Parts: sequence; structure tokens; C-alpha cells
Amino acid sequence: MSGTASVFKKLFGLINTIRKIIVNIVFFIVLIIVISLFAADEEPIRVPDNGVLVLELNGRLVEEKTWVDPVDAFFDEMLGGSGAPAEVLVNDVVSAIENAATDDRISGIQLNISSFAGGGLNKMQVLGEALAQFRETGKPVMTYADAYSQDQYYVAAHADKIYLNPLGMLMFEGYGSYRLYFQELLEKLKISTHVFKVGAYKSAVEPYTRNDMSEQAREANKMLYDELWQTYINDLAELRDIDTRMLSGDINDFLAAIEQHDNDFAKMAVATGLVDALYSREQFRQEMITLTGLDKDEKSWRKIDHEDYLESLNGQAYSAEETDRANIAVVVARGVIVDGHQKPGSIGGDSTAELLRKARLDDQVKAVVLRIDSPGGSGFASEVIRQELLELQKAGKPVIASMSSVAASGGYWIAASADEIWASPSTITGSIGVFGMFFTIENSLAEIGVYNDGYHTTNLPVLDITRGLDDAAKQMVQLTIEKFYRDFVGMVAESRDMTYDAVHQVAQGRVWTGAQAQKFGLVDKLGELDDAIRAAAEFADIVEYDVQVIEPELSVREQFMRDLFGQASLILPSSLVEKNHSPIEMQLQRVWQEVKLVDKFNDPNGVYALCELCPLR
Repeated sequence: MSGTASVFKKLFGLINTIRKIIVNIVFFIVLIIVISLFAADEEPIRVPDNGVLVLELNGRLVEEKTWVDPVDAFFDEMLGGSGAPAEVLVNDVVSAIENAATDDRISGIQLNISSFAGGGLNKMQVLGEALAQFRETGKPVMTYADAYSQDQYYVAAHADKIYLNPLGMLMFEGYGSYRLYFQELLEKLKISTHVFKVGAYKSAVEPYTRNDMSEQAREANKMLYDELWQTYINDLAELRDIDTRMLSGDINDFLAAIEQHDNDFAKMAVATGLVDALYSREQFRQEMITLTGLDKDEKSWRKIDHEDYLESLNGQAYSAEETDRANIAVVVARGVIVDGHQKPGSIGGDSTAELLRKARLDDQVKAVVLRIDSPGGSGFASEVIRQELLELQKAGKPVIASMSSVAASGGYWIAASADEIWASPSTITGSIGVFGMFFTIENSLAEIGVYNDGYHTTNLPVLDITRGLDDAAKQMVQLTIEKFYRDFVGMVAESRDMTYDAVHQVAQGRVWTGAQAQKFGLVDKLGELDDAIRAAAEFADIVEYDVQVIEPELSVREQFMRDLFGQASLILPSSLVEKNHSPIEMQLQRVWQEVKLVDKFNDPNGVYALCELCPLR
């Protein structure tokens, strides 16, 4: 025993030594950072004369950035981790473009879109409209890439000149959605899936009950994606003179075009009008130097990225200023709707209601715009948010719902009672339907010889993951789901001044575009966030106002850590901070998003209003 004890003692000593070394390393890293920050002179950002504004679209366009703990983010960057998917605020990009249009120091715009990951057709349309207005000033917009994805090309099509690497390529795969289906896996694991739903088209639970897509889901997919795709190709046709074969979606047309140009994708792209010229990276560099002149320090063209440019202007897209003017408050609701308090990137029933309450209690706020980018989620949390919206209206403050890329199911629930609903024509909305889902593992446990038994004072159903659901329990849950659906449809009917039957006819979980939803009475007007803000001002009968984004308040610790580690990232070598996610990594992240969705199922009643076709981020 003494020998064994000696071995464990030495092992413990080794582990303890390693622990001390790690703690000391972390301590000295933080110490160096603090000293460096205090010692560094903060130089003002200089906008170069005749410089190009570089739109660094590295990641997805979003309405609100997902919260990431600054300590985790810093060490992930320092250690070269892959990190969370990058995000770019669409309002920041648009604000930079609008300011650059009237800034004599800015001679043009370069779109850096090699790492652009999309973010919804309507957000790209907003960006494109801002670029179109910028071009009206006579200043050029240029872009270059080694290859263009479908979303990257949509943004690039708004440029005056599109350049492609001679070995580059691009093609359009169209719109669609493929999901993972787990029925066979769950059966092999002997996990029982209990599903309750209302709505012939409410197929959010299909991945857990089927191995393929139902005909109802396929029908809904076809109608939705066909319309979005038609919008996409119509926009491209208006922007550029493109060979119709490139936009037909027919593989035979594509093969005929590429064979005509010796199977050279890049030459085909020039010949069919997709790009203007084939440039090497050095050729593009020289082209830009010709436009702006040489920056002798950087040995390149004169430029400034959009984040530095905004910081030099000391402003973001929307900011609350200390004035006596009335405020239009903007509350962003982005992500899956979850019960409780959540950080930005998810919609918490309590946390989002708290933001609305903050606007209600602020005497300077005269109206509120609820900006929604959500596929829905918890039915209970959705109603908590809607109830707070009603309190705003009782306080005499009109509420305008503004739909971004997605406002479906629970996302539509929180919009339905607004004084007016605005959507983009390409918004994915509707999906008025509910479902409930429970997993039980009684069969899995029995397979390994574990059983559940006991006594209960009543014969009312007990929901227990280790016990199955009897017929009475299933009946009770189904009645709850049906009641919730009736409440959903009834609430929409009352809020939209429609009959129950009229809402039910376009409900049942069916998904619509914003343009379709307007025809059915689910949406009032088509437009973007700025249109909704102007509508809110009209409802409040005010002419002069400031726009105030209501954001969650950081705790003292969170603020300190963000200031410390946010600034600390500025002293890291750019090679450590800048990361490009590979296509395979991006696909794996998409799969992981689907798997993680189960974590969002925390509704206290087990009732969910979630759109199955809608993007999850």
C-alpha cells in the first residue's frame, strides 16, 4: 500500500505543479496586457485623403451580435481557436456607406467579401440599396475575390467593377434547405419520442419522427424557396447584363456554357457577364493604387476599414444622444426564443420583456420599434414578450414590428399585436402553429436492466424522462397543444382584425414570404427598419427625434472584462486574431446549430412555436 500511496502522491504533486504553472502563465499574460494597455499611446484614427472605404464583411450580416464572453474570446484568439462564427452588424455597414457618400476624403468603396457568409436576402438587399445610393455620387465600388459564393456574388453584383482570379470560379446553386433526420438513431438508442402538434404544415418535429421530409413540408419548402430564388435572379438581372443560361438553374445550360469556353470557369464568367475582368491579386492591387495613390507606409492603396471609419466618426449606426428631443426606441429580438434571461444572440422571454419595459418607463421614449429576426421558440416566452408589448400600448406608446430576414412562429407571435407590422418582401414569416415534444428513455434503461417503479397519490400523469407516457398523459398534452393553437390563431385574429377562420386558413404552420403575408393580411406594409422607424414617429405624432437602441446593461464585471480584453485584442498580432473558417468547418457549424437546437427547448409548458424552415442564427 505504501508503494501505491507513493505513486499517487507523486502523481498529485505533478498535477499540482502543472496547475501552478498554468495559473502563473495566465497571470503574467494578463499582467503584460494591463501594462501594455497603460503604456500604449492611443493614436487617433486617421482617414486617408482620397482613401477607399473597405467593407470588411467577414462573417454573417446580423441585426445584433451574439454575446461572447470577452475572456473566452480573447484566449480563443490568442490560442488560435476557431471561435464562434464571425458576425457583422448590418446597420454599422450601412451607416459607414452613408457617411462615406458625403465624405470628401473617401474616393470609393472596396467590397472585401471573401469571408462573407450571407445572413438573409433582405439584409443583403438593404446593403445593396446603400451601395446603389453611394454609386449615385459618382464614386466607384470595386470588388475582387478568388471565388464567389452565391451570397458573395449577390453583394458583388452591386459594384461597378467585379474582378475574379484567373483560376477562380462561381456558380449559383439556388435556394433550399436540407436537414438531418434522427428517427432511426433514436430507435436504435431506444429513445421514445412523444410528439404533439397542430397544423398540417408544422413539420419542425419531423427530424425526430421521420427519416425523410414529408410531402407537406416539401410543398411548403417549394413555394417558399421558389419565390425567394425568383427574387434573387430578378435582382441580378436588373443589376447586370448576365447570360440567361447562368440564371436558369438548369445544369444542362450551365454545362453548355462552360464547354463553350474550354471548361474554364473564369473565362466563362467574363464571357457571360458575371464578372468584368480576370485579375491576379497584384493586378488588383495596382488597379487600386491607380485609383487612390500609393500609401508609402503600407506599400498599398490608401484605405480604411469600415469599423475604424465609424470609430473615427465617433458613432455607430444608431446611438442615443443626450438631447431634449423625443426618442424612438429600437429593441432588437434576434435568435431562438427561450424562457428566462438570455444574452444577445438568443431572445429571452424575461430579458427581452425587460428591454421593452425599460423603453416604457423612459419618458423620452415616445414610440418603440421591435426589430425581429427570429424563427420562434418557446410559446410561453413569446407570450411574456407580447404582454410587455401590450403594456407599452397601454402607456400610450405605439409599437411597430419590423421583420428582418425571419419573423416566424414565435417570431410572428411577438409581432402580431403591434400597431403596425412591416416586413421585407423576402422576409420568412407566418408559421402560425405549435407543437410539443418530449423524449423518454424507459426503453433505453430497460435494455441495460434499469427500471422505474414507485407510488403516487393520484392517477394524474407524471412527466418523467425515465417513464413512458400513457394514453391519458398523451391526451392531456395534446389538449394543451390544441388550446395553445386556438389561442395563437385567436390572438392573431383579434390583433389583425381578421376572423378566426381567415387566420386558420393561412396558419397551420404554413410559412410565407413577407410579400405573400401582406396579401393575406398578416403584414401591413413592406419596407425595412428605417421605414418602420419613420412609421413609429408618425404614430407618435413627432417630427424631430433621435433613435435609441435599447440594449442589455452589462454588469460591472462584464463591462470591466470587455474593456480590458476587448482592448487587449488590439495588441495581438493580426495573424492571431484574423481567422478564415474553411467550408468544411462552416458546414460542421451548421450541423452543430441543428443539434444544439434541442438545448433551446426549455418552455415550462413544453409548448413551442418554432419555424422548421427558418435559419437558426
